[in-house]
Amino acid sequence: MSADTSLMPIPGPIDPVPVPRAASPRADGKVELIGLSRDAIRAELEAAGFEPKQARLRSKQIWHWIYNRGVSDFAAMTDIAKAQSPRLAERFAITRPIVVEAQVSTDGTRKWLLRTHDGHDFEMVFIPDADRGTLCVSSQVGCTLNCRFCHTGTMKLVRNLDAAEIVGQVMLARDALGEWPSSPDGRMLTNIVMMGMGEPLYNFENVRDALKIVMDGDGLGLSKRRITLSTSGVVPMMARAGEEIGVNLAVSLHAVTKEVRDEIVPINKKYGIDQLLAACAAYPGANNARRITFEYVMLKDKNDSDADARELVRLIRHYKLPAKVNLIPFNPWPGAPYECSSDERIRAFSTIVFQGGISAPVRTPRGRDIDAACGQLKTTAEKRSRADLDREAAAQLA
Repeated sequence: MSADTSLMPIPGPIDPVPVPRAASPRADGKVELIGLSRDAIRAELEAAGFEPKQARLRSKQIWHWIYNRGVSDFAAMTDIAKAQSPRLAERFAITRPIVVEAQVSTDGTRKWLLRTHDGHDFEMVFIPDADRGTLCVSSQVGCTLNCRFCHTGTMKLVRNLDAAEIVGQVMLARDALGEWPSSPDGRMLTNIVMMGMGEPLYNFENVRDALKIVMDGDGLGLSKRRITLSTSGVVPMMARAGEEIGVNLAVSLHAVTKEVRDEIVPINKKYGIDQLLAACAAYPGANNARRITFEYVMLKDKNDSDADARELVRLIRHYKLPAKVNLIPFNPWPGAPYECSSDERIRAFSTIVFQGGISAPVRTPRGRDIDAACGQLKTTAEKRSRADLDREAAAQLA
């Protein structure tokens, strides 16, 4: 079996060019219900021969069992007639991504290597803290942006994850944390960040549709205030993200001059710093209560000078941005072209930004020992041949 890819951006030197690819259907021919809206589930039931009134009722029941109870077996849906369960199971599926490997860091961070139904590998990470638990969700297999400090950026983009595969990550984490049935009170998983593999705004429709289910009060029920979408600066999609999704915005800034940002975040050659910050200033819903987060990885002798810190303050003030800055110690990986700034240099940088009236906490690296820290995600699958992966995928589906 060769793994087909769905509609996806193919990377050019700086900016992707959309090229249609045939979607890869499930090998069993079933319709995946995770990731579909209520109306879409109802329409699929009608297409399967259910009467409209019955399809409406069944879609509500199935939605509840999937997203409130975590059930993936139609036979376990006790308010649906037993005689109908085989009929539903024959036509439809309720699945999670396949878990290839699960690792736990010494600091409690968890990382999963996951596999799509057509044999592509990607990763997700859960970071527990005293007052919250954050799931770092991937939006693509690989990445197209080639940010030089990021290990994920050294991968080729394979394909977009679909809405089912994005929602499925959240559901799989809830499985692992034992959070079914659940309510918003007492959860370990309290926050989601779209900061895993890939650029979410190059997979906009699937990310939007998935997050609508995550935010639905009758769905997975996480508030939009607890969800953050991170972009490297896909300026044309930022306003649409604010209007159609409405979650918190994080921007991978990482430099304050064109020369340096062109080098480490190449999309800057397409959408420059001034364009990016103007788009941030116009982002719907941004205010002092919902500040934009600027991610800034600290690279020794590259972007970490006092002058860089002062310019960062000047830019944020110039665009009148309600903002905070996350300073991220660079997480090394084999062959990385940069080193991490010293602790002293990071503290000095943070102090200057704080003195400028802008919050600039230093992020504590988490999960470094299992390559789960920021910028380290890259599937071990790349080390195996395409033929090996195809054989493994075929065996999974046999």
